[in-house]
Amino acid sequence: MQLILLRHGKAEAHGHPGGDGARALVGKGREQAAMAAGILARAGFLPEIVISSPVLRARETAEIFCHEASMPGPLMLPWLACGMHPETALAELAGFREFKRVAIVGHEPDFSGLIEWLLGISGGAVEMKKGGVACIEIQPPSRGGQLLFLAPPKLLRASAH
Repeated sequence: MQLILLRHGKAEAHGHPGGDGARALVGKGREQAAMAAGILARAGFLPEIVISSPVLRARETAEIFCHEASMPGPLMLPWLACGMHPETALAELAGFREFKRVAIVGHEPDFSGLIEWLLGISGGAVEMKKGGVACIEIQPPSRGGQLLFLAPPKLLRASAH
């Protein structure tokens, strides 16, 4: 399967009165989600399914992405919430093996850690920026993979214009 990782877009600052989980996307974050959908659509690289963290900023990113890509809404699963472990992600993704391309929407440092763990590297070699997109070819539940691309939001923004 091709696993697309979309980090949530830019959100309200830390210290929100409702707590970290209540931080919503700001305008730039909404733009990042829409931009990712447009670029993947133009490249013929849309996922068959989008799975998201239920945390507000990730959920909003996934919903905007799906809307802009004219896809059914995302599936919200708690294992993608902040603090996701790579082993858990791989085990959960094994349940979606019938899909050729799956997108997950979530958080840092979870996504960088997942990419590093899948590729067998460490030491902070990978950093997913807010609104960034990566794709890895994987065969869950087996560990390992091939990085197909990792695009920061600046590159996506430049490609959109």
